[in-house]
Amino acid sequence: MNKPIVVDDANFDQTVLQSKTPVLVDFWAAWCRPCLMVAPILDELAEEYAGRITIARLDVDQNAKTAVKYGIMAIPNLIIFKDGKPASQIVGYRPKAELKRGLDAVLD
Repeated sequence: MNKPIVVDDANFDQTVLQSKTPVLVDFWAAWCRPCLMVAPILDELAEEYAGRITIARLDVDQNAKTAVKYGIMAIPNLIIFKDGKPASQIVGYRPKAELKRGLDAVLD
């Protein structure tokens, strides 16, 4: 079963920016209710898009350096990185269908 991976300040560049496939990074925190609501959707997407896109989660409370670098002011904040650069961004809770449209747009 394919699940989201955990990234942090130490491995972000290697895991996300140097990835050969697009990576959706979920900037989240344990106290954030909308973040907890989007988590099971991301679990499903990780399975559905296995091999085409990587789903990653970064706890902003534990990894402030990366959160600040990408200007994360509100969470959940989903950034899709392609070729080492942000290609798309979604702020706030969104239903699965909308997240799939965002992923499909980057994959096309």
